[in-house]
Amino acid sequence: MKKIICLTIFFCIAIVNAQETEPRNKANFKLGTGLNFSFNEGAYQFNIGGFIQPSISYEKVKGEDSGYQFNSKRNFFIISGKAVNEKVSFLMQTDFSLSDPLLDAWVAYHPYTWLTITGGQKQSFLNNREMIYREDKLQFTDRGMLSTLYSKTGREFGLFIESKFGNRLGIAPSFAVTSGDGRNSFGADSRDSDLGGLKIGARLDVYPAGYFTEGNDKYTADIAHEQTPKVLVGGAISKNKGASNATGEGHGDFILYDVDGKNNLPDYSQIFTDILFKYKGFSFLAEYASSSASSLEGTFLDAGATQVLAPQEISEYLVLGESYSLQTGYVTSKGYSLDFRYENMEPEYKNHINSLLQESKSYTIGFTKYFDSNNLKLQAAVTSVDYAQGANLIKGELLLQIAF
Repeated sequence: MKKIICLTIFFCIAIVNAQETEPRNKANFKLGTGLNFSFNEGAYQFNIGGFIQPSISYEKVKGEDSGYQFNSKRNFFIISGKAVNEKVSFLMQTDFSLSDPLLDAWVAYHPYTWLTITGGQKQSFLNNREMIYREDKLQFTDRGMLSTLYSKTGREFGLFIESKFGNRLGIAPSFAVTSGDGRNSFGADSRDSDLGGLKIGARLDVYPAGYFTEGNDKYTADIAHEQTPKVLVGGAISKNKGASNATGEGHGDFILYDVDGKNNLPDYSQIFTDILFKYKGFSFLAEYASSSASSLEGTFLDAGATQVLAPQEISEYLVLGESYSLQTGYVTSKGYSLDFRYENMEPEYKNHINSLLQESKSYTIGFTKYFDSNNLKLQAAVTSVDYAQGANLIKGELLLQIAF
């Protein structure tokens, strides 16, 4: 992979050097937008960029020793491009802090200004609002509990259709059909095949006061300081036919059976609603999540059909329940931001101690200094998680982000 990346960069630079006398070809670099190449008077565009996030984190579980960790939390490398006349774009995005670094790899067709059709692996819009934002655009040092409990990376493989209408009143409906097994859904080799059926879902976003300033809809924080109040109201619903992962972003993590010993995987449904408000540096985001399981009749824990799945036991395999998150903050004109977040988790089976979703409340306070918009920033956050059953948790993190 490293050799391929080096050869790609070398090839692009060589093309520019070879044709530097041609005024129609350009190359430039800017912090946050990466290395940009433009050919044939902008008809073909190519970009190389990414970001790194070195961090120091602290975690303390009540009654246990605390621990510190120093690492490079995320190391993103991004290659993207577009053919303007052909109305085609592509993106490949990797995170080399992961053992399996490929996050996004897709090709999109834009037949009209209001319509985009994408095929491949990408960050899905079927999750909650915060989970739609890329990892470098978060209001805090990390995603909240609602995001991390109901999703993993938020990436899926499939077909995505996005549209956008209106001006003073903006409406953006989206539709997706995916493998239902998250990213890299077909496993490491041909023997590790996809399980279950497809995942089908849709999202509808409405902007009652018009769209946000360009680019400002990709953040929770109001970095652009909207001059008029802006609101985004959205909701997403999806159904995963035959899930074998706690959040439907993987496969083979568990197998359930029918009376004949064949796979009998449950259907997994998720509903998300959210509202985002921004005005002159102030932002407020409210999110709600609900998940449920169905098609559980005649389900057994073993292929011999001797152990019937009890109703509450499905919560040991799937994240089931209701949760909500409230977060707010203010960014000053000089780039200082103070942020707060409160989250509440309510499992479907509160008295089942082995449920993946545990009853809890979470409180987070964060501070951010934006040196160059979101391209260069320093963030700090402290979170307290109070569990109804089990030891409470306190964690803190200091993070530096450099986008190139």
